[in-house]
Amino acid sequence: MAKLRPPGMGPRVGHTTTSSCRIWIRAGSDADASPDSEHRTVGVIAVTRANGKRVRYIRPHYFRMRREFDRGGAIDLARDTAGLTLEADTEYVVKVGYLLLDDPYDDDTGVASDELIRRLPKPIAWLEDLLALDPGKARAVFRTFPEPPAGVVSFMMGSCRYPGLLWKKRHSDRIFRPMAELAKGGRAQDAADPEHVEHVVRPSFTLMMGDQIYADKFNRHVPLGRAETYDEFRQRYITAFNSPNFRELSRHNAVYCGLDDHEIEDDWSRNRLRGRHHLFTVAIDAFMNYQWSLGPRTWGKNLYHTFECGGYPFFMLDTRTQRWYDEQPGNLQGNHMLGRPTHQDAPPGQLQRLLDWLAEQQFERGNVPKFVVTPSVFVPNPMSARTILEDSNPEVLQRGNSWAAFPSTRSAILSRIVESRVQNVVFLSGDIHCCNVAEMHFTGGRAEDLRMFSVTSSAFYWPFPFADGEPSDFVHNSSADDQRDTFLFTLPDGEPMTMDYIARNFSQEDNFTLVTIDPDSSRIRVQVFDNRGNIVFPDDSKLDPFEPIQYLELGQW
Repeated sequence: MAKLRPPGMGPRVGHTTTSSCRIWIRAGSDADASPDSEHRTVGVIAVTRANGKRVRYIRPHYFRMRREFDRGGAIDLARDTAGLTLEADTEYVVKVGYLLLDDPYDDDTGVASDELIRRLPKPIAWLEDLLALDPGKARAVFRTFPEPPAGVVSFMMGSCRYPGLLWKKRHSDRIFRPMAELAKGGRAQDAADPEHVEHVVRPSFTLMMGDQIYADKFNRHVPLGRAETYDEFRQRYITAFNSPNFRELSRHNAVYCGLDDHEIEDDWSRNRLRGRHHLFTVAIDAFMNYQWSLGPRTWGKNLYHTFECGGYPFFMLDTRTQRWYDEQPGNLQGNHMLGRPTHQDAPPGQLQRLLDWLAEQQFERGNVPKFVVTPSVFVPNPMSARTILEDSNPEVLQRGNSWAAFPSTRSAILSRIVESRVQNVVFLSGDIHCCNVAEMHFTGGRAEDLRMFSVTSSAFYWPFPFADGEPSDFVHNSSADDQRDTFLFTLPDGEPMTMDYIARNFSQEDNFTLVTIDPDSSRIRVQVFDNRGNIVFPDDSKLDPFEPIQYLELGQW
């Protein structure tokens, strides 16, 4: 007789809207140990509570957990579950388990979900067993997004979780404890700091902006600890995502995942496909099974996507798999961060979709903040990768990770922002192991009133501050003579433009960031927390009087 089992990984909360929510689980080790030809896995899920009250008629539903997805499976509640509706801005509790079934079919035989489920008893047959599953292993809590315009909305963000070595592996999980507390509506702080606790707003979701695993624990030139096979990538994900605090966070908060190089290999670009195609294939397969599968399917299987929360739009970029460096030394104009330009008659690529999205959001929503999630930091640049080096020594930038190495892509984005007067663009980033906030400004009569910002949060856990992330390594004022990093670009009509920025609040301390959008004041509040849940005081706070809560003054919307 089949037995209902608790998930081996998850449940994890994924893409959420005002009326739906994606829930993901993976089977346990018993499914891994079973030969593929002998078993199939099927998930069972039910909503049990809504806004603290028990659902009167609890109706379980089946969903597929396919072998080709590493025994993982996701279901969109309300979209994939007939008879179930979800209300906006409502907290729901779900219980999830799975069945390990004998498989009478050959390996090559595809079985439609309807055909498989037809052979099973009605889902209600598992209700008693489902409710009896251990809540610590089978329970998730999510809140649907509010209807727009939603007023105050907040979210958490961060990146770069080094796995830790030997007995320090548990350290990489520490920071997710205060994040989980915030997700559940509690405090982030452990320390007494009441004047700052009152500012904390329960986040609607979490942005993971790349390097959620380190496939290469050292770097791509050191073979020790480097993942090469699918089994090795799988183990990285199981170790990272089954850690206690991360699991608690992801069962209480919608998680949106972006890709960066360490999900594949250090400093990855499309140029390496010629020699590392197998590595890329298994790495992306694992990424899609364990991260992409939780997100929206805006453009099919592309790794970039869009979503919105409370009327605030987000575009998650893929700055790795389509990154291209020109083969001609020093030719930065041939470098492309978001893929090569598409032909006129071809379907739009990532860059064109981003440009269209920016213009559409401004037209449809006005000055509402527009968030562009770019795992690679838009600004500030490292001192060693400033735009000014393109004229004096372009080879230095040729293989750089920063946007300075991709002037064509950056120019196209800034030109669209100016041309379409896209107000209140906010770039969200990670990667550099040093959090900061930057404000950008243009020269030119029709663009000087445009407000544009960059918020960087990194790293969740990085035990080597001496290796990189030193605040003095980055530009703080791009107009300063000793830091010159002014970016020059030309609009399609030939008008020359410049973009400069001022960056502040740098810190190398392990951190995550809470971003709170307040339409009444037309401001965004940026709060940075350490792995104990205490407010981070940036490194430059020792030099000048400093308020640890940062406010971005946006154009009114």
